[in-house]
Amino acid sequence: MAENETRSAPALNRAIFRIDGPDRLSFLQGLVTNDMNRLAGQGILYAAFLTPQGKFLADFFLVDQGEAVLLDTDVALADDLLKRLTLYKLRSKVTIERVDMAVTRGLGPAPDGALADPRHPDMGWRLYGASLEQGDAIDWDAQRVAALVPETGAELISGESFILELGFGRLSGVDFRKGCYVGQEVTARMHHKTELRKGLVRVRVDGPAEPGTPITTDSGKPAGTLHTRAGERALAWLRHDRAEGALQAGEAQVQWDRG
Repeated sequence: MAENETRSAPALNRAIFRIDGPDRLSFLQGLVTNDMNRLAGQGILYAAFLTPQGKFLADFFLVDQGEAVLLDTDVALADDLLKRLTLYKLRSKVTIERVDMAVTRGLGPAPDGALADPRHPDMGWRLYGASLEQGDAIDWDAQRVAALVPETGAELISGESFILELGFGRLSGVDFRKGCYVGQEVTARMHHKTELRKGLVRVRVDGPAEPGTPITTDSGKPAGTLHTRAGERALAWLRHDRAEGALQAGEAQVQWDRG
């Protein structure tokens, strides 16, 4: 793709909520992993909602709309997330409604009003309120693998994943200086560990292996799981102490790609 070529298409399987009312920022501030005080300046934030035990429930983009905040999440998470947000609403002066809004994501020069994906420069931009299709199709799985970006339902598993093991610190998805939010205590404790011992990495794969294939050491010990694959590279969840030597995923040879 030429550097000056724009490629874009509507983002599929997204659900958009509009959160309105005078307490919208303080309401979200007590729930999500990122700092809502940064939203007005940046225009868009990436964040997650956790269980009280610090496990991942949903990830989403939060978009500043002046008098409201848009929450952009995977459609598979939408119903459960709405129930949980409503549960925490209590007496907060907020309204939460699902809205029918087009979302476009793309690479290359961005149209007016588009916002850079806050997770990684290689993830391009997002435009809300317009459905644009231009240029060749984008292999977003390849983009994610190259940028080491997890996705709901692939690497991010609701009720199981811990966001720091999936790279949320690197992806600007968590703020360690903000006040309390649901799951903050566990997340902070993990952050202050000297080193994470397991988590999402990029690997090289030589041979046939599908996502979900267990990864083992050459002696047969469990070492992790293969996830999204794009050609010879893939995302994998690995135990770091078992990832230094030769690894296998089914018939394929696997090696931690530290580049």
